[in-house]
Amino acid sequence: MLTVDALAVARGGVPVLQGVSFKVPDGTALILRGPNGIGKTTLLRSLAGLQEPLSGTVTGAGEESAYASHADGVKAALTVEENLAFWAEVYGRAVPEEVYAAFDLEPLRARFAGTLSSGQSRRLGLARLGVIGRRVLFLDEPTISLDAFSVRMFADWLRDVHLAAGGVAVIATHIDLGLDAPVLELSPFVAAPEATGGSDEAFL
Repeated sequence: MLTVDALAVARGGVPVLQGVSFKVPDGTALILRGPNGIGKTTLLRSLAGLQEPLSGTVTGAGEESAYASHADGVKAALTVEENLAFWAEVYGRAVPEEVYAAFDLEPLRARFAGTLSSGQSRRLGLARLGVIGRRVLFLDEPTISLDAFSVRMFADWLRDVHLAAGGVAVIATHIDLGLDAPVLELSPFVAAPEATGGSDEAFL
């Protein structure tokens, strides 16, 4: 289980959210909602351990977690197959053959990533999640650049593969993914104007 208790996070040294608490049991997802700029990305980065929170605790993530942002993170000079093989090697794993079908990449295996459309490149970037084997996923607007068919495909993988295997996902998205998941509205956790924080996040 992922447990977050009284978390406070800052962006550019300025506190943006405070008192964030929730639990996500194994095999389930949580959807984060809130207006642009409220701190969804900052929260996800803090949950994933990429930046220190101002206060509070996160348990049940650590080395078992991965953060995926808007960036596809693909290497243009490598083929689709070579990109996935690269990430599999980084994490000491083999590429599951079912990943190609799950993300509609089978016809694109030999294509250089630099020749892919934005939607195809996004599917390749998301397919990494099916390769790295991390139990806890922190996803920041994962379906950007995807058409409705691809959104459903990603949601199917998330529900039927990742969550079905006991994984956890915390997702910042304004898109209805069709998941049976609770929604956490972040507006009640906006930091008070008088809240102060350090300056160590000024360049994040």
